[in-house]
This record gives sequence, structure tokens and C-alpha cells, in this order.
Amino acid sequence: MTGILPSYQRFVNGVPVPSISRRSFRLREKYLIISVLLTFAIVWLGALFYLPEFKSSTSVNDSVYNVYKRIQKAGPELLMPPPLAQNEVGDFPVVGIVRHGEEGDDPHVVEDRNRLRAKIDEEMGMKVLERPQFDAAPSISSSKGPSKPPVNAIEEPVLGNNAANKDIPVSDLKVDGSLKQYVVPVINPSTDPDIIQKRDTVKEMMRHAWNNYKLYAWGKNELKPMSKRAHLTSVFGGGDLGATIVDGMDTLYIMGLIDEFREGRDWIAEHFHINEIDSDLSVFETTIRFVGGLLSCYALTGDSLFRDKAAEVADALLPAFDTPTGLPYALINPSNKANRQYHWAGANSILSEVGTLHMEFTYLSDVTGKDVYRQKVDRIREVLHNIQKPDGLYPNYINPRTGQWGQRHTSLGALGDSFYEYLLKAWMVSNNEDEQARVMFDEAMQAALDKMLRISPSGLAYLAEVKYGRIFEEKMDHLSCFAGGMFALASTTLQNSLSERYMDVARKLTHTCHESYDRSETKLGPEAFRFSGAVEARAMKSNEKMYLLRPETFESYFIMWRLTKDQKYRDWGWEAVQALEKHCRVEGGYTGLVNVYHSAPQGDDVQQSFFLAETLKYLYLLFSDDSLLHLDEWVFNTEAHPFPIKGKNPLYRSANKLIANSGNEDNQV
Repeated sequence: MTGILPSYQRFVNGVPVPSISRRSFRLREKYLIISVLLTFAIVWLGALFYLPEFKSSTSVNDSVYNVYKRIQKAGPELLMPPPLAQNEVGDFPVVGIVRHGEEGDDPHVVEDRNRLRAKIDEEMGMKVLERPQFDAAPSISSSKGPSKPPVNAIEEPVLGNNAANKDIPVSDLKVDGSLKQYVVPVINPSTDPDIIQKRDTVKEMMRHAWNNYKLYAWGKNELKPMSKRAHLTSVFGGGDLGATIVDGMDTLYIMGLIDEFREGRDWIAEHFHINEIDSDLSVFETTIRFVGGLLSCYALTGDSLFRDKAAEVADALLPAFDTPTGLPYALINPSNKANRQYHWAGANSILSEVGTLHMEFTYLSDVTGKDVYRQKVDRIREVLHNIQKPDGLYPNYINPRTGQWGQRHTSLGALGDSFYEYLLKAWMVSNNEDEQARVMFDEAMQAALDKMLRISPSGLAYLAEVKYGRIFEEKMDHLSCFAGGMFALASTTLQNSLSERYMDVARKLTHTCHESYDRSETKLGPEAFRFSGAVEARAMKSNEKMYLLRPETFESYFIMWRLTKDQKYRDWGWEAVQALEKHCRVEGGYTGLVNVYHSAPQGDDVQQSFFLAETLKYLYLLFSDDSLLHLDEWVFNTEAHPFPIKGKNPLYRSANKLIANSGNEDNQV
């Protein structure tokens, strides 16, 4: 041989023999090495999840739970794919995963989900013990109340009066992924341990509702708490608008749930893009929930993200106002700008919808400097002010093309309610400058009380419905139960010839609404209740016996407590909290009820976004100090989003410049 074969070193009887040296491992050795590596990986993961945290417990970035939250926001299905299908066996739903033809009842998937949830709950419990808990915000308390934080408060910049008219640049908000400018809210804690316990109970209810929405429907509009999946047939359809997030943000902030508030803020910043939604949205619902919710967060925090997102939503709605009268159509598609009316309303718009935009659009003009929003609602106001009112009443239907009334049906419940509320509140939030609104309110209420207020044989006051000048139905909607608080505010904010009557009506209507609750088996009120013969304050039809987690009665309890300090309103509110916990709370959140007159009612499997925005907020405020969102400085929109009163509340944050509606935002006046 002239060369050396590298794979052979010797010959035996002329036959080459392989060398004993090898360049690869045997199969058994490979298995051994892989086992060692897997062991190290398992030990490392175990250390990550179970060893104590070494950094400060006040950091929002160090806990395993926050790692989980960040990964979930990056891609919720990475850790826990949402259940997309349901197989029901009797009364017990078996929720599984259905993707790409796989079976949806894999018990291992369900077991893994339960383990993960148990771990999250455990970590959350540890965090509650690690951090001091506070209940409200110094920046949102009345200037009348003490502002000194408790000794153990976390030291962060306070958004107080000195920052009232300043925006916080987004660049200043981020510190390693967290928000540095938001304070952990603080209020004067009540010295009564019973009141503290009741307020904390409502706060825990908010956590339960929010965490389950986050677990099963994050980014979707609402939650189905019994099915533990997203509710895709809500008023906002299947679009990923995060209605529960936007609607619940200010409640989280007011309750001092700052970590949850930050989660919602991050989602809004990264994922909320209304112009990408290709489905019909209600102009009214989108305004009160999204524009209102975002503006409230802007007032509370000064974070310009919320103001800019509110303007983005309002801009998407503006094409709906392109009608001969300026009265908007009911529905608009943000993607293609197409608008239309509800099929059931014919060519008409709804009074409560066209008349419940003024607070949001006027405030948006003030904080952005863009006058176009105010111009839209001022035009609506002029149409409704100048039109002839039959018998002094406002019918529920009006044609946006002709400016004429539809059928002469008047109600302070569904279809009419919040129009009257906004006449009063537009005057209040303007610091009494919008005198036209107050005059319209008093004139409308005088006609309504004369023609719609009724007294039952047992002495219960209620607001009946009128059609063509006559009583149409002897019934009152749950939606009408806000009127107790409205009349009380009207009585105490301006002394005139109607003031005494307003407060009398406020007490009587609130009492009637409580009776509708007290006369049900669940102690929760029906969707509507009638006064016919021997029947008083009870629902008669099956579709009236539902309870949809509505807040209107609790809104009146809250306002009546603040203005009268009558203990019965807190007692009634606590009865409602206990009823909600007993009948509406399920493992996956809170559900409405199909029939409030059943002792063991069936749930409707919907956790409405307004449950977080309104119901829990009003109950929490009912057991809080008056300095938290003082009624002298704040006005609540119809979705319970608090707006600062202009000239009284330094958090109003008016813009310094006004941009004319010229199509060119560089033109300033």
C-alpha cells in the first residue's frame, strides 16, 4: 500500500480488521446522555416555578404570575388555547379544545388547564400577602379630603393638582415594561370594620370577574362564565375589541387594582385598533363604553394614550353623523364606513342613542382641542331643542333624514332613558354653563312627571309608558331605575320650584325598584315589572323575568346614600351583594339569570361588560368614603365612567389650543 487507510490499522490473514476506536456513540449511550439533559431541564423548570423569589416583592416583573401574563399577552394560545367547543352532558358542560379536527373532550387538556389555574391562583394569593393593599386613588379623591398617603404606601409620582393639565408622554410611562407614573390609589379608610369588609368583598368580586375574563376570553368582548369561553354574540359581535377591558379599566383603577390596570393598558396600546373591525357597531354603545371609558382613564391618570385612543374611536364613528339633520344613524362599520339603522326601527334613530353622546363628544373636544366632536353633538341638541314636542314629551323614535318624530311612544326606560339623564349631566359637567340643557331637562321632567308618574294601590310610585298621549303599559323597566338617582341629583344641584318634588320622586322610585328586588326569590330584580290588578312590582312575561347583571338600581342606591346618608341604601346594597354572590357567581365569573323568581335559577351564561364598568363600581362606591369620586367634582356617564367637572376638578385637563373643523388640523384658532 502506498497510503494509510484511516479506518483500518491491521490485517489478519489478509483481511482488514476495523480499529476499536469509534467516532460515534452507541444507542444506549445516546439514551443515557439525553436522560441526563432532560433531568437538568426538569430541575431548572422546577426551580423557576417553585423556588422563592429573591427580588423585592414590590416589583411587578419578578413573579412567575407576571411571566405567565406576559407570555399570555404575546400569544394566549401558547400556554392555554381557549375552549372553542362544548359537549354538554346533562346540566354539566364538558369544555374542551377543538382545533384542526381534534376531539374536544381530552381530559388531559382539562386537567392541565386546572393545574395551571391552581398555580396562578396560588401565586396571586402570595402576591396579596406580599404587597400592601389600597382601595382608591389620591388623584381621584376630592380636594376636600385629606391627601396624605398612609405610611406604608408605595412611593410613586402622584398625579395630583400639579399635574392636572399635563399629559404624561408615553415614553415616560415605560420602565422595563411596567408603568412608573401610575400610583397605587389610596383613600381615607373607614374606621368601621364592617364597611371595610363589605367594600373588600366587592373588590374581590371584581378580581374574580376580571381574572376569569382574562383566563378564558382575553381580548374578546365578553365572557361566557359557565362555558368558560368568549361570548361572541354580544352587542359588539365577534370582533376583538376587548369591550370588557376598556369598560372595566377605570373600575380597576378606582379599586386600586393597579397590576390589572396595567395589563389592560398594555392590551389597549398594542391590540386595540377599531378601524380594523369589519362589522356593524352601535354608535351609542361604542360611545358610552369605549369613548367614555377611555376618556375617564385619561382624566384619572393623565396618560395621553387613552385620550388618543378615544379620539381614534370617535373619528371612526363620525361618518354616521353625515345625515341631512346631523342625527346619526344607529350602526356603522368602521372598516368600510357603511352605516345603517336597526331593522326593527325602520328609518328611525332612537332618542336615547342620539341624545346620549353629548358628554363624551364635548369632553373629547376639550381635551384634544378638536372642535369637530362638539359640533356634531351641538347640532343634535339644536334639532331636539327646536322640534315640536307633543304634550311636552319626547317620543322614542326620530327620523335622521327628515327630523320628524316616528311613532309617539315615550318612555323613561328603554329607548328614552339616558337622553334625559344627559340633559342634566351635560349641565352638571359643564359647571352649570350649559344652561340650555338644564332648561330642556326641567321642561321635559315636568311633562313626564305629570303624564307618566303613577301610584299603585299600595302606594308604590312608578313611571309608566305613554303612547299617543295615553298610558300605554302599566310597567316600569329595570333600566328606569336609574331615575331615582337622576331626580336626586336634579334636586340637590339647583334650587328651583321643582326641587322638592324631584327629591320626593327620587325616594319613591328608588323604593319601588328595591321592592322589585325584594319580591323575587333571588332578591335580584327582573328586567321589567308590572302594576296590574293585584300584581305590583313583579314581572309577568317570561322575557321580563331575567336579571342581566344590571346596575341601575345600585346606581340609585349609591347616589341616594351620598346625598341623604340614609342607612337603608347601604343595607339594600349589601343585600344585593349577597344575592349576586349566591346566585350569579360561578367558577368562571358571574352570570345573569333567566328567571329571578326561581330559588335555584338557571344562568344565562353571559358576563356583561357593564357588570365590571357599572354594577361593581357603584356597589364599591356605596361602601367607600365620600371623598372617593366626590359628587361635587365628578359626574358619571351612563356607563358609570366618571368625568371631571369643568372648572371644579383640576383633572379636567383641557387642551390649550382649539383646532377648527376645516379638514386641516394644523389650522388653529
